[in-house]
Amino acid sequence: LYFFYFDNMSLFNEKLKKITLKELLSLIIVLFLISYSFNLLNIVHIDSSWIYFFVIIYFMFKLRNEFFTIKSDIIEIFSNDMLKSILAIVVLNIFFSYGMLYLSNSILDVSQSINLTNSFLTGGLLATIIISPISEELIFRGVFLNRLRLIVPTLFAVLISSLLFAALHSFGSIFSAFIFAICIAILYLKTDNIFVPILAHFLNNLLAELIVLIDVNKIIFNDSIVVMGMSILAIVSFVLILRFIVKELNTIKDNNF
Repeated sequence: LYFFYFDNMSLFNEKLKKITLKELLSLIIVLFLISYSFNLLNIVHIDSSWIYFFVIIYFMFKLRNEFFTIKSDIIEIFSNDMLKSILAIVVLNIFFSYGMLYLSNSILDVSQSINLTNSFLTGGLLATIIISPISEELIFRGVFLNRLRLIVPTLFAVLISSLLFAALHSFGSIFSAFIFAICIAILYLKTDNIFVPILAHFLNNLLAELIVLIDVNKIIFNDSIVVMGMSILAIVSFVLILRFIVKELNTIKDNNF
């Protein structure tokens, strides 16, 4: 995988780094308690998508004075070299994710493939494609990763924040989510631009949703030839992703990004 390094300071990102874990976790706990209370009392149903939505509102409020500075950040993510890196990671991760779903299918011996693909559809299209990528990147890369870097080496901060991110996913997706989280954490550290992992996360979820919607006959899970082909691509993708991760994590360790 080719990676182009951008060396510029983002004012938006610098302000994002100042948001503390204590402040963010306090907000999430309050929102969770409100959600739990409302659902328990049958006042109104509030799922995780709404919690994520209010988290985004919180970030918008905290970063409101820096929104005029994001033009250069947006331009950066659509440069040719950056898009190539993002798309390469997204495509390889999609193949690898299906490989993990096949593996979990074998381990759990689940006959209904729809149960495995539900992980892509949780929360609806809008939540999966728009709300989750924005909120989760602001939380896990924007705050968790940056704050963890203040107390542990960057390498450990990447692994811990990626594990926390992966813990949100279902059994068949945990490992692939962990690998994907490491990849986009690397992208974030190398660019210092939160919009890079947001775009990668958005494209990953969008592509996953499109595959599910297009594959109405579920041939990806039921056709033996397709399964074999996807499994081979999953193995190749894993090797390429692993080489990228090892190389970049060594660079991060040596240079302490």
